[in-house]
Amino acid sequence: MGNEQEDKEMEMGSIVVEKVGGRSSVVHCFSRYPVKFIIPKKVGSSRTDVVWVYALNYGGGIVSGDQILCKFSVGDCCTMVLTTQGSTKVYKSVGSKCSKQLLEARVGSNALLAIIPDPVTCFSTARYYQKQVFNVSSNSNLVIVDWITSGRHESGEKWDFDLYRSINNIFLEDGEPLFLDTMSLEKEKIGCIHELVQDYQVIAMILLLGPKLQFVQNLVQDKVKGIMSEQLQHPSGALSHKRNEAGYFISKPSLMASCSVFGTKIAVILNLDGKVMISNYNIILWASSRLEIMELVLSSCLLRTIVF
Repeated sequence: MGNEQEDKEMEMGSIVVEKVGGRSSVVHCFSRYPVKFIIPKKVGSSRTDVVWVYALNYGGGIVSGDQILCKFSVGDCCTMVLTTQGSTKVYKSVGSKCSKQLLEARVGSNALLAIIPDPVTCFSTARYYQKQVFNVSSNSNLVIVDWITSGRHESGEKWDFDLYRSINNIFLEDGEPLFLDTMSLEKEKIGCIHELVQDYQVIAMILLLGPKLQFVQNLVQDKVKGIMSEQLQHPSGALSHKRNEAGYFISKPSLMASCSVFGTKIAVILNLDGKVMISNYNIILWASSRLEIMELVLSSCLLRTIVF
């Protein structure tokens, strides 16, 4: 009972998407300070049956000590995209207060939920904890983009926050865990985060789950193989060179990418580390805009129009 009461106090927003008149429609939308949802009536082609939701934070970011819980439900055969209008800024921590952002989502049968926010940018001394829990059926479809930048470059801050922890868990209908992932960067435990990450400015995880995304998964795997093969075969342009303490040159690629299949081979996880700040989801499909990415996800007939 205590946990339910605590969840109600933390809950700042919820959205339910169901089929109405044969189209994906918002049948419930609730938000309160400091969260606001914008749901545009028309985004992209009228042929695409999708609800777009933009999540905003009043004040432009997450303040020290904020605790935010949002819940989403995507009904059978529906499609919903959750995104943002700018990076999620996490402001400096006051004392040892940690900002928390929790997301719970249910994805119905043959439904698609895409979580594609702009990256998290933590200010100096910020402490941030994020947890996303997804409940899916055997044929649900899910896109998760989870990424963080090194901080405010214009202020000279690079990996200068105190804590960043991001958890992504996916469970099947019977409660069986399908995917459990945690990324933790904590200054108190690992020392200087900048020394650990070195020259890389972006860390990203992209997850593609479900039968509707099979063709995208195959393309992403091929793309990653091509990029890393090119960098390793022709290192001069793709790698940066730096002397170590012994005076030897160490070569590091400007982009490090790895791709793995998990579950029943209908899911792909892509990990990226980049030295260059990449915006508008070029980090996902490089030369594609957000709208093109979602049209790619939603309609295989548009594959020929996407430039990689």
